[in-house]
Amino acid sequence: MSRRARVSPEEAGLPAGGGRRRTPGLRREEVAVLAGVGASWYQWLEQGRDISVSPQVLDAVARVLRLSDAERRHLYLLAGLNPPTPQVVPGRKDMCDGLRRLIDTWMPYPAHIMDLYYNCVQYNDAAAIVLGMRPGITQNCLIDFFTDPLYRERSHSWERNARTVVAQFRAACAARPDDEGFREVLAEVSAASEEFTALWAERDIEDQGQVRKELSHPLAGLLVVESTVLKIPARPDLMIVLHTPLDEANTAEKLEWLASPEGRRGAMYPVAG
Repeated sequence: MSRRARVSPEEAGLPAGGGRRRTPGLRREEVAVLAGVGASWYQWLEQGRDISVSPQVLDAVARVLRLSDAERRHLYLLAGLNPPTPQVVPGRKDMCDGLRRLIDTWMPYPAHIMDLYYNCVQYNDAAAIVLGMRPGITQNCLIDFFTDPLYRERSHSWERNARTVVAQFRAACAARPDDEGFREVLAEVSAASEEFTALWAERDIEDQGQVRKELSHPLAGLLVVESTVLKIPARPDLMIVLHTPLDEANTAEKLEWLASPEGRRGAMYPVAG
């Protein structure tokens, strides 16, 4: 009712008509006509009665009421249906500058941003120094995990983490079964890595979470970090991956040294940016 009250007849494409309207915004009957449903059925919907609803009808109602993506998904939940996949609101596409500041503030610890398909969008200097993120690789975190010899050489926990990486990517694919972007990544990594193909055939599923990583850096030696994936409701197409030093091998001190001018001078590869 509150969403109906904020849409004027003119905004909905109806004639304004004469006289005063007792109902602010649209009447129930007007919403029903515009959505192509019965007036009684729409009244029952607003009253929360136990009626049968379909995604198509809810989408029609959401269109008439000009619901945002978040409101449309909330409507699905109220109706007891699985909500549609979140979409990026056009006005939120400028958040990348703020996210860039976030991962730069995470220095001297590695951090990067990737999209739904694990393409690396941005990374901070520590990710370049420690994880070997750099120009010249595919810039896809899944493909590079299996094909980048530098990361493979540095990672002591590669075999243990490979199964988790594949299981988490399968979960992401399952959420968007018809997405061509996932199919393209799967085709490329399958062609490049028999190890990936074997793990993919096991059909394991895991949610995004925290992963322990043990890395051997040529200057600092053993580094033990924990990566955490953070999802952003306003930008469902992006994920932030933050690496936190664990209380082992003096990792925090080593990361600070690697990010210092002295450590940077000895870095094997140029830093990002």
